Parts: sequence; structure tokens; C-alpha cells
Amino acid sequence: MPAALDPQCLFSTLAEHEVDYVLIGGLAAVLHGSTAMTNDADILPDSRMENLERLGRALRALDARLRVDGDPDGISFDPHPSLIASMAMLNMTTRCGDLDLTFTPAGLDGFAGVSERSVTFEVDGLRIRVAALADIIRSKEAAARPKDHATLPILHALREEIEKQAD
Repeated sequence: MPAALDPQCLFSTLAEHEVDYVLIGGLAAVLHGSTAMTNDADILPDSRMENLERLGRALRALDARLRVDGDPDGISFDPHPSLIASMAMLNMTTRCGDLDLTFTPAGLDGFAGVSERSVTFEVDGLRIRVAALADIIRSKEAAARPKDHATLPILHALREEIEKQAD
């Protein structure tokens, strides 16, 4: 049976292995103040080989398995850095909940740009780089999935509220 999402467990394991990433997607939106719920964490890792080696070790520590329809426990795989580097996206289940990696998020310009615009949140003593709200909105607009269309009004309202408070 898949584990419920435990962001603290995911973030602390990634931190222990010194993985360089930016949190994107629904959980990133929640940290910005979105009320939309999510059941996974999406990260955009730095694709340099030394980071992918650390990421592979973190995925082993998380007992990561490929998430597939029809198999709630997922499929075993070896998160070798060269395999990770060859993927545009990996959807996994872990002992800390579902984790998705993407190296080419819809509508965004890759790790360097997203990282440069990111903001840092402290979550239970861990510093987490989180995609800027504008990047989250841009990515959800570009992905254009039904769940993204449902979330976009919440994110637009959140952005307007944040802009009002800044004035």
C-alpha cells in the first residue's frame, strides 16, 4: 500500500543527501498559501551528474519505486544517475509518499531559471527552495491538465492577494 505524503520525510531525506532541487507543482503552491490539496511532491532537480548521484542515493534511502497504474506498490528500479539523466520525468512512490521528478517542467525554462527566481521557505527547520508563484502558474497553464485548470483560479486569486499586500 502506498504511503501517505509526508513532506518532512521527503525533504529531510533529500537534505541528508544534499540534493540540489526546487520544489514545484501543487505542494510548492501550498507553501505559497494555496488551499488546493495535493497528494504528491514534485521536484525539479539540478541535472549535473554529481547532483544526480546524490539524488540516486536519496531515492534508494526513500525506497523509491516507479509508480504505475495497476500496481499500488510500484515497480522496483535502480535509480542510477545515468538512468535518471536519461529521463524527462519520473513518477515514483516512496516510503514518504509519492514523488515526481521532472527535468523539463511545462512552460518553464529549466533548473537554472527556476532556481534563480525561487524563494526559500523554512519547513520544520529545513530550508526548501520553492518555485516562484508566477512560475507555478505558468507551468500549470502550459500543462493544461484538468486538475491544473481547476487549481488556476485559486492560484490567480492568491497572486492577486499577495500583490495587494505588497502595495
